[in-house]
Amino acid sequence: MASKYPVEIWAGLECTVNRVGEEYFDQLERNGHARRLDDLELFAQLGIKKIRYPVLWERIAPNGLENADWSWADERLGRLRELGITPIVGLVHHGSGPRDTSLVDPEFPRKLAQFARAVAERYPWVTHYTPINEPLTTARFSGMYGHWYPHGRDNLTFARALFGQCQAIALSMRAIREINPNALLVQTEDLGKTYSTPKLTYQAGLENERRWLSLDLLCGYITPIHPMWGYLLYCGLSAEELKVACQSVYCPPDIIGINHYVTSERFLDEHLENYPAWTHGGNGWDKYADVDAVRVCAESVAGAYTLLKEAWERYNLPLAVTEVHLNCTREEQLRWLYEVWNAAQELQNEGADIRAITAWSLLGSYDWNSLVTRSVGYYESGVFDLRSPNPRPTAIAKLVRDLATGNQPNHPLLATPGWWHRPQRLLYPAVSCDNSTRELNSKLSPTPLHPTPPLVIVGAKGTLGQAFARLCELRGITYRLLTRQEMDITNPESVNAVLDELKPWAVVNAAGYVRVDDAEREPHICLKINTEGAAILATACAQHHAALLTFSSDLVFNGAVTNPYIESDNAAPLNVYGCSKALAEKLVLQAYPSSLVIRTSAFFGPWDEYNFVTIALRELSAGNTFVAAEDAVVSPTYVPDLVHVSLDLLIDGESGLWHLANKSAIAWADLARLAAKQAGVSISSLVALPTEELGLIAPRPTYSVLGSDRGQLMPCLDTAMSRYFDDRG
Repeated sequence: MASKYPVEIWAGLECTVNRVGEEYFDQLERNGHARRLDDLELFAQLGIKKIRYPVLWERIAPNGLENADWSWADERLGRLRELGITPIVGLVHHGSGPRDTSLVDPEFPRKLAQFARAVAERYPWVTHYTPINEPLTTARFSGMYGHWYPHGRDNLTFARALFGQCQAIALSMRAIREINPNALLVQTEDLGKTYSTPKLTYQAGLENERRWLSLDLLCGYITPIHPMWGYLLYCGLSAEELKVACQSVYCPPDIIGINHYVTSERFLDEHLENYPAWTHGGNGWDKYADVDAVRVCAESVAGAYTLLKEAWERYNLPLAVTEVHLNCTREEQLRWLYEVWNAAQELQNEGADIRAITAWSLLGSYDWNSLVTRSVGYYESGVFDLRSPNPRPTAIAKLVRDLATGNQPNHPLLATPGWWHRPQRLLYPAVSCDNSTRELNSKLSPTPLHPTPPLVIVGAKGTLGQAFARLCELRGITYRLLTRQEMDITNPESVNAVLDELKPWAVVNAAGYVRVDDAEREPHICLKINTEGAAILATACAQHHAALLTFSSDLVFNGAVTNPYIESDNAAPLNVYGCSKALAEKLVLQAYPSSLVIRTSAFFGPWDEYNFVTIALRELSAGNTFVAAEDAVVSPTYVPDLVHVSLDLLIDGESGLWHLANKSAIAWADLARLAAKQAGVSISSLVALPTEELGLIAPRPTYSVLGSDRGQLMPCLDTAMSRYFDDRG
């Protein structure tokens, strides 16, 4: 029998305030939501009715309740109420409270409960609370692994941190319910699963029992006959202490919130030689690698459906998936969210009480690739992308809006299974994991009823076309790479015939005349391909309702400035090639205003032998003279970065002019020096000359650096250069 509650789509805001040593890592400061009230309007436009929202102890009352500053929470909770969005208020999110306490402070539970009471008194209308997010995960990271304060690395610190948090949850909810008896506890926890080789079955079994500890404690399941009772005694708690502690934490959740990530499921293997050193660890008896199960298990892993079903059968309490996020390319983010949604729907149809799934990281997150133990600015975009002047809605925003309003999502890329289902996921020798429910993965994995519409890529013989095909293969994007013989963009009949046959959802124009000096001698050919062809393609795409991505160049500018060019700057080309591109931009956007036109610059990449960086390294390595301009300043573009970001923008439905180049301003000669330095190649045969002495036919700007007022989406040049060498092998 299906549940009486329809599955809702909730949203959440990554709001971690964790402590490393004496430094606090505050996601709300990093993502700017601490300063932007208008974000709430954007969230409301998604159609959501509930949001996990922070009223964090460390932020509101870092110097004691008597000095609390409620102004931020007053304004934002008040606005959420006006917008008709129910906040699920979080009080501690991977944190440990103000500086005068910690997770193992005996006073921590009482102090948090005092804060919780103050919150409830100030906002008596709030009905949903998560006093502490993921207490088991936080106890592991803070008490067992040493990542976060108080940096414990032993079982006893872990156990005390876990019990302290669970007691704090129970006391906080009692305090809140004295003000609002109807307040609900939405208790979140990351629910993974562990697999192993036969030798390590004992360790996997321990971890699979331990993953339930916080919820079992709150539900009153921990008694002397519980499988974890002996483990907790082993951790160092006395039997009497354990008995008293278990009684003090009883507070069954009203809704259990399951947080699940692709990497939440782990595999343990004693064959260390099969895995990199950073995965190696152990338990004091055996040494083993601890790796993402999805990267090694031949049959795939349990996934959201199985884990939710396990939680439902164990507790028979209402469930929600309270974090759904994937750090990946846009189509994979869409696939992950939609797969979890389908899993929730499937379970609800089978009678489980599944209340919602939650689009997490509305504004993305920072430095979670290092478990926020250092601040280097690694950003993962979410429902909105913060790399634009204002939060920019991505394709995920449309998917969330569709799910929230009852519309059927229809993006063609949803029909392909995510990378976690595809064979390429296996990075290590495949092993068989004991997963008796793996057939359910194929049940929930998309199986299109009709052929998936392709992405058409024009320009099969060019560097850019080849790169698009390579990365579409990697990303699971169905494509057709076409030669000029298969589709001639200068011939309207040829273009329309192909679009009629293939019915693509989008077209990438990676074709073009690129010989800048030759264009001065044969302008008619350059204009026919770059300008007329692009305009013909735009007209046809508009008629066939296919999105269009086409490329322009930094050479539409004349170099009369010394600041990076932005999209709104006027084009003033110096040569025929630049003229062909400037006119193409105008005609394309006139014919099809929804087109995405990307200006870019100075390609280099790992997969062709004819780009500047590769040629420079080849000539310098051989001791041959290599000549480069010392005064022409550009912003080089790493082709894989360009393709990935372009595809993301295309999937997001972006349009108009965008500038994409790796963040830099460097002369050609200095680019050769940078590449040579990283490669360990001598630059003794490098000759740097002024542009005017190079004998070039076409005039070129001496400054054509690309900036952007729409979004800085590309990584910096230094990281791109490092990846160039990694990707070339």
